[in-house]
Amino acid sequence: MKLLRPISLFVFSCIVSIGTLLFYNIPFFNYVANNSNESLGGRIFLLASLVVIMLALNFMMTYLVMYLLRMVGRILLAILSIINATAVYFIFTYSVMIDATTIENVFNTRYSEASGFFSVWLWLFILVFGVVPAAWCLLQPVVIGKAKKTLIYCAASLAVVLIFALANYTQMLFVSEHDTELGGLLQPWSYLVNTGRIISFSQNEQAEEIKLPDGKITDNEKAVVVLVIGESARKANFQLYGYKRQNNPLLSKQEGLKVYEATSCATYTTAGTKAILEPQDSGDLYELLPNYAFRTGVDVAWRTSNWGEPPIHIDEYITDDELAKQYPDARKGYDEILYQGLRERIESSKKNKVLIVLHTSTSHGPNYTKKYPKEFEAFKPVAKNVEEGQKDVSKLINAYDNTILYTDFLLDGLINTLRAMTDWHSAMVFISDHGESLGENKMFMHGLPMNLAPKVQYEIPFLVWTSEGFRDYKAKDELPAVLEQHYIFHSVLNLLSIDSPAYDKEFDIFKIK
Repeated sequence: MKLLRPISLFVFSCIVSIGTLLFYNIPFFNYVANNSNESLGGRIFLLASLVVIMLALNFMMTYLVMYLLRMVGRILLAILSIINATAVYFIFTYSVMIDATTIENVFNTRYSEASGFFSVWLWLFILVFGVVPAAWCLLQPVVIGKAKKTLIYCAASLAVVLIFALANYTQMLFVSEHDTELGGLLQPWSYLVNTGRIISFSQNEQAEEIKLPDGKITDNEKAVVVLVIGESARKANFQLYGYKRQNNPLLSKQEGLKVYEATSCATYTTAGTKAILEPQDSGDLYELLPNYAFRTGVDVAWRTSNWGEPPIHIDEYITDDELAKQYPDARKGYDEILYQGLRERIESSKKNKVLIVLHTSTSHGPNYTKKYPKEFEAFKPVAKNVEEGQKDVSKLINAYDNTILYTDFLLDGLINTLRAMTDWHSAMVFISDHGESLGENKMFMHGLPMNLAPKVQYEIPFLVWTSEGFRDYKAKDELPAVLEQHYIFHSVLNLLSIDSPAYDKEFDIFKIK
């Protein structure tokens, strides 16, 4: 006696459709129920209509995939079950939406970061709601049936979808206003459609950057700028911005340190880093600051413990692993490796203009405790990761604040190093790629679309220090109350004495020399 009796493709498609709705789309219906402005009756009708539309569409797609692809179709359904379960776990656990931004983040994530999300609960969830349904899709005997039935069932499904869609045409405004949220919660369409969008965008992206007009260096003074791109550093948790904790004890005593209000242009690394390095807010890929400075004749080095940055075309691009080999006696596994030998590197330059970019990862979750050495664990107790921190957000905040304390130590040491180089004009610029959520409104980490993101995901620190006599700062009334990331490009051109048609004095925090 067989364990699984053969069923018709009609029954198989019905089961898959119902399972997809119940297992993977509860967040979608919760969102509609909580955000519709309809009366109770209208809301019930809308939800019922969406249930019918979803069942009909999923039924039709399952039927077609199985009829046309047979075993390949089974494999695809099994894969989708596992991805659906993973997506829903992250939606429930981290309050994310599976939109284009999330998919791009997935493509730009390394194993070292992704492994931070691994937990017993994740694997158990995927096993129950992903692997078990996948196994059923692969093993359940199915009687495929004839082509005529396929045409009838698909036509009927489309008719049902059309009828219920027309019955809810008055809800088109609601759908239009919430299309990002609805699309990001609808499985499996969220990641299928957005993956297609990201691939299409990547293929259409320029093979090379749009070159900026040629610039030139206008003096021979020795000048070095160290640009530190912070990771997930939010303004709200910096003592320098009024945070109640003493997690900037060193920087708060640094003479000449300027503190600016700023916002990021995005809530994820790739776009935030691009905005820091480009001359203007654009969907196009213009020549980035390190590439442009390098082409103009500046000695440029990029040191990174991170990833996801736009294309960097310079001779000296060094990862933290490479630096660890170069400095075997230095402590490894933390961002301090990026600072090793900086003074020697600068003073050995054969050029008078030097730009060093440090792309850090100091405050990136979910494992904040792995981003700083043990002696910087001043705030206790700590949550080892975001998932543990959901049970006690105060522990998560403790761990995050320790990363800011470590950042304070690193930046203070950098400033002291530059101050000691009296033969050089020097500047330290620190700005974060984006902010971070730490449990506010049950949101964690970052990556929400800008129109949905809470301010903690885009209000960022922007710190500047310059050696005495290097450049004069503009007065506060000469600048906007809140700066954006594009100020970096133009301010650094000024510091490096680069005269360029790409330079815009309105986006410069310094006076022109």
